[in-house]
Amino acid sequence: HKAWMTVLVLLSVLAGLLAGCAGKIFQRCELAQALHEAGMNGFHGYSLPDWLCMAFFESGFDTGTVVHEPDGSSNNGIFQINSRLWCNDYKTSSSNLCHMHCSGESLLPSVRTVLVGACAAESKGVGSRGNSLPWEMSWRQRCKGQDLSIWVEGCNVKGG
Repeated sequence: HKAWMTVLVLLSVLAGLLAGCAGKIFQRCELAQALHEAGMNGFHGYSLPDWLCMAFFESGFDTGTVVHEPDGSSNNGIFQINSRLWCNDYKTSSSNLCHMHCSGESLLPSVRTVLVGACAAESKGVGSRGNSLPWEMSWRQRCKGQDLSIWVEGCNVKGG
């Protein structure tokens, strides 16, 4: 719980710094730095390169990415957090397990999707009880077992 609170505080500070910006597509090293500063390296066993690989294949680092599912829910932001379970898009019925808004329409809510992702990892546990986290399929298919050092190459961050 202490790790979750640390991530929450750090990402809240990051969100506050970026609140004046519109939704955007992060550059690789820019997102690496933001995630590093938010303390995501090693969070629930995922390295910084893991997070970057997942983010790229989920959204291309685009905070405004929204994918609508056949059930009416939406996948939102950099990590494609689903509105049916983890956050509330105010359009579909949601468990909103992380008690957060999940709009991908601006940077602040999209940065919050990182918080939601951290919350999802904290509340369900990575791979525990068969609960798959939003990004695990992309990670398994495209990142797991790969040399991920390229994701932080030249970014001047630790964790690669």
